[in-house]
Amino acid sequence: MDTKRFVIGTVVGAITVLAIGFSLFALPPLLDFYLYAMNAGSAIGVARESPLVWAVFVGALSYGALITLAVGTRPNRVGVAAGMRIGAVVGFLLWCTANFMLFGISHVGTLTSTIIDPLLELVPGATAGGTVALVLDRLNTADASRRAAAA
Repeated sequence: MDTKRFVIGTVVGAITVLAIGFSLFALPPLLDFYLYAMNAGSAIGVARESPLVWAVFVGALSYGALITLAVGTRPNRVGVAAGMRIGAVVGFLLWCTANFMLFGISHVGTLTSTIIDPLLELVPGATAGGTVALVLDRLNTADASRRAAAA
């Protein structure tokens, strides 16, 4: 995978993760669940009044880059369905790692939110994986068409 494909896949993945994540996690009823989970027990006041948008965007870019690497480095063509499976696995493992590590070393979240969040992350991860696979496949097809026309 070249730099152009990596950058495009990363941006597409980040935008997808942000859009799906916002619609899934920032709107009721899950917003109430997460606000409760982040402010339960001794973790009172952990949730920010207004989030740091730049930090959320950097995190989404990292997530998009990870999905792009997982999809784009496959030796064979990856279709949308395979991209969705790859994205779902990446999202689940990423958030399972982050949530259980945070739960183990801090008072952020509850055990319930720690278990449920990686399962919910199957949706944004799968959607981003399918979108990245689609975009990378279209880029490959366009490049192949240009090479054929030049020959």
